[in-house]
Amino acid sequence: MKNLEFILFLLLLIGGINWGLVGAFNYNFVTTVLGDGTATRVVYALVGLGAVYEAYKMMKKRTA
Repeated sequence: MKNLEFILFLLLLIGGINWGLVGAFNYNFVTTVLGDGTATRVVYALVGLGAVYEAYKMMKKRTA
């Protein structure tokens, strides 16, 4: 489980940096590296799932 959490953390980090680049410089790193296709959509979906998981984990800690 720790490996999965580390991978999700890396995905969130990549997603955060990417959105920072988009906001600051209008530069999408993920699209530049992977192109505008299915692989990019998969990365975005994984980043989104990672964010949902981290939010769930945080809410679970607050109620415990």
